[in-house]
Amino acid sequence: MALIKPVKGVTPVFGKNCFLADNATVVGDVTMDDECSVWFNAVVRGDVNSITIGKKVNIQDGAIIHCTYQRAKTVIGNFVNIGHNAIVHGCTLKDRVLVGMGAIIMDHAVVESYCIIGAGALVLENTVCESGFIYAGTPAKKVKAISEDQRKLLEELPDRYVMYSEWFK
Repeated sequence: MALIKPVKGVTPVFGKNCFLADNATVVGDVTMDDECSVWFNAVVRGDVNSITIGKKVNIQDGAIIHCTYQRAKTVIGNFVNIGHNAIVHGCTLKDRVLVGMGAIIMDHAVVESYCIIGAGALVLENTVCESGFIYAGTPAKKVKAISEDQRKLLEELPDRYVMYSEWFK
């Protein structure tokens, strides 16, 4: 059973039909909307600031969602895919975003809708990633516009993760 723990009297709040893997951790000031999934060894740690997560968000294996005390909360929109071992820290991800495996997004960065952050990318503090583009590298830079196939993937992937999570219920 997942570790769900209050911090300073604040307990995570979950929408309908969320899946939490047996060894996922969700603590503190976390609000998660409907049909989200938090996969194996993922941590969503709302102990020092708030974390707000929209609907049909998947937080894949080993990912870490955190924030900065009195400085940077984390806001994740709807239909967001956070890849394996990614770190999302004190930033804003708008709707239909894909954060690639092992990517890091730092405080006060904003990733606009229909944006892909490449695997292993480092999005520095205060960076704004423009809608409709792929960002990659260290530090992350705009590489190219997303293709129609990639746009379609951003629209389909959240529903796939809802389906995958049903296999474990």
